Amino acid sequence: MFRSLYTAASGMNAQQMNLDNVANNLANANTTGFRKRRVQFEDMIYQNVVTPGAAATQQTVSAGLQIGLGTRAAATEILQSQGDFQQTGNSLDVAIQGIGYFQVLMPNGQIAYTRSGNFHLDSQGNVVTSDGNALQPSLTIPSDATAITIGSDGTVTVTQPGQTQSQQIGQIQLATFPNPGGLNSIGSNLFLPTSSSGDPITGNPGGSEGLGTLVQGSLEQSNVNTVEEFIQMILAQRSYEANSQVAKAADQMFQEVNQLGK
Repeated sequence: MFRSLYTAASGMNAQQMNLDNVANNLANANTTGFRKRRVQFEDMIYQNVVTPGAAATQQTVSAGLQIGLGTRAAATEILQSQGDFQQTGNSLDVAIQGIGYFQVLMPNGQIAYTRSGNFHLDSQGNVVTSDGNALQPSLTIPSDATAITIGSDGTVTVTQPGQTQSQQIGQIQLATFPNPGGLNSIGSNLFLPTSSSGDPITGNPGGSEGLGTLVQGSLEQSNVNTVEEFIQMILAQRSYEANSQVAKAADQMFQEVNQLGK
């Protein structure tokens, strides 16, 4: 019965973490470029009352008797499904259709990766994120540009006064990873590579690396499906409740045992 209490407690802890993850997904349902996470569970160590394969008789072996000791949250997986597009009409809003991440330079000199394409200009005309991190490779828009065009292949052209033809001023590149689900989320819509994700593979949008294409004047919304998250919330709540009932039943059994000697 002691075993059942701790096993039920492990289930309650796991579902509490599951609910925390659902809460984070729902909280970011309107976050541009957000990638939802899913908790992965695994069973814990087993107690071998009778070891499987042990000899039952001289001619037979036992199937074994193993008692599980509960569950735990083993990992969270980043789901890479495409989010819906929202048209903004802003020439510096860019969405990625397909796989890939924008590259931005953080203040510490490290390259981070993001799906959020709501870019702006700083005082020098550099294209930066809402936090001021510069897009990489760096891109500077002339102060007198009257129109900015970003092609699906990442080609950036501007129109300036007195010119009849647009002029190419830069190229937006994307990055992908062998295992995007292994990226490290650091907040602010940014990811960092890990040994699990592998090294970044960079290239032009729509190129031979299988990278997606760009859509100017649009933003990719979160890939969170609120209906699915509410279902997960209900399942987590009911599983938590079931484990709490197991703990309650074990407590009642302890109470009966304690009263046997009275």
